[in-house]
Amino acid sequence: MEHFMEGYQIYCQACENYGLESMNYHLYVKQLTEEQLYAFNEYKRDATIQEIS
Repeated sequence: MEHFMEGYQIYCQACENYGLESMNYHLYVKQLTEEQLYAFNEYKRDATIQEIS
């Protein structure tokens, strides 16, 4: 469950950018599908790679 924390940080940032309240981490992991969870993590990895380049 801990390996979704990076994606959760992206989710929280997106909510903040749009003026939305984010759900807590437990609900994030419980409510999102596995596909959505991995998509947020993949987005985080892509963003990190672009920062390094």
